[in-house]
Amino acid sequence: MTSTNQDIEQLLLLCKSSNQRAQLEIYNRYNKAMYNTALRIVKDSYRAEDIMQESFLTAFTKLNTLEDTNLFGAWLKRIVVNNSIAHYNKTAKQNEVPLETVIYKVEDDNGIEECSQNSDKVKLILKVMKTLRPNYSLGLSLHLIEGYDYDEICDIMDISYANCRTMISRAKESLRKKLMQTA
Repeated sequence: MTSTNQDIEQLLLLCKSSNQRAQLEIYNRYNKAMYNTALRIVKDSYRAEDIMQESFLTAFTKLNTLEDTNLFGAWLKRIVVNNSIAHYNKTAKQNEVPLETVIYKVEDDNGIEECSQNSDKVKLILKVMKTLRPNYSLGLSLHLIEGYDYDEICDIMDISYANCRTMISRAKESLRKKLMQTA
């Protein structure tokens, strides 16, 4: 086991006893990745920040339900994604169109690492993804950027497995066609 994992385990034990310094340390380690996860889904920086903070509060209050402390990052990310999806679904019904620019980040096992956004191809793909139908954009973001498999996307978006596969396939095709039109 790495020292980082041991360190997280010790911090989580302290968090269970409401140690605010440990909670702040956990927050500082994960807040950027969780903010960016929420931002990719809700596309509003203020809402993403609110969702991220609410998710941390939820995580700290329900920390006793976490069975494996090694999975804390994935568990926290799932809370953020679920809260973001709930907000996304609520605003989609209201037909709100956010105008925020999205910054993409990736979380790996050893911490947080920023993706290369300097690539013109990456910027173009992300720009074109924003023009897709909302469910296509969300499905592709969850699958290609967040790394969720079809079963997880089915649970998150509350759709059947067949619908999920069809939607992702159509979203990829739509993205491909739009990218060819811009080339």
